Amino acid sequence: MNLQQRISSLVQLGAYMAGNDEEWMAVREKASRANGWFTPEFIDLAAGNIVRQFLQETTLTRFAAQYAVGDSPTNPRTVGIVMAGNIPLVGFHDWLCTYLTGHKAMVKPSSKDDILFRHLIGVLGQIEPKSTPYTLFTDVLKGADAYIATGSNNSGRYFDYYFARFPHIIRRNRSSAALLTGKESREELDRLADDIHLYFGMGCRNVTRLYVPEGYDFVPLLESFEKYRYFFDHPKFRSNYDYQLAIRILNKEFYMTRDTMILVENPSLFAPVSVVHYTHYSDPEAVKEELRQNSDLQCLTGTPEFPFGIAQEPRISDFADGVDTMKFLQEM
Repeated sequence: MNLQQRISSLVQLGAYMAGNDEEWMAVREKASRANGWFTPEFIDLAAGNIVRQFLQETTLTRFAAQYAVGDSPTNPRTVGIVMAGNIPLVGFHDWLCTYLTGHKAMVKPSSKDDILFRHLIGVLGQIEPKSTPYTLFTDVLKGADAYIATGSNNSGRYFDYYFARFPHIIRRNRSSAALLTGKESREELDRLADDIHLYFGMGCRNVTRLYVPEGYDFVPLLESFEKYRYFFDHPKFRSNYDYQLAIRILNKEFYMTRDTMILVENPSLFAPVSVVHYTHYSDPEAVKEELRQNSDLQCLTGTPEFPFGIAQEPRISDFADGVDTMKFLQEM
């Protein structure tokens, strides 16, 4: 396949994902039943962003041109990809970069997100039969020339060991933060609520820590959370919420909530599901400098470079962990 054929097949796949084909609707429902965290709302959100931000012809053409991608790589490789399963189709971008550059992908999907991606690769094969050899599914990754693996900090140590002899990208736990001034409009707070709540806060781009000025009034922020009160009807989220709330009550800790997320003062960037940490600051520049040195940070929202509300709308050029996957694929 040449580059134009690969781009054309991706654009057609995007059109399929944007539509309401009966089989696609059934697969989304099946995926939601298989993983209770993958609600229809969030599956559609993830798929919709992939279509808008990744699978447009102009976007793909410009992206490929930026890296001077040709019809076929000089040294075709097989890339082993270990996908995460915290949010729907979270591993799609790694596969997309591999396919776009003309390399072959050996994919080990997460057991939590096995249905959607397998189906889409099957559809791609129907759209363009020549694409079929470019993606292989496997339960055990062996025999690849390079590896891209995403997991926890613990699994990352194992990946480092097993893939040490090969070119590799190892991705570990990351999360995001927000810097507030106390002068945010209601619209900005509503957007921040999205950054916090979408995907139940389980993505690396979800805000799990807030930096607020001394004397910050939390009431408007908590009011903006109320549009996500329906989370209380979700059994998995409610179970986490009740557990985290019980801990705070038993330990007599101060907390704030409107039956969505529990706000707790804590300096950690990482927070359990249903909890958001906050800390007070006096110097916003000191906060930015602190976070520039924090390798666990994925995004800092509330800045001119990264305004509220776009955390879960990654563009095709927004590489996870700041590691340029396209450059890696060209240089491996």
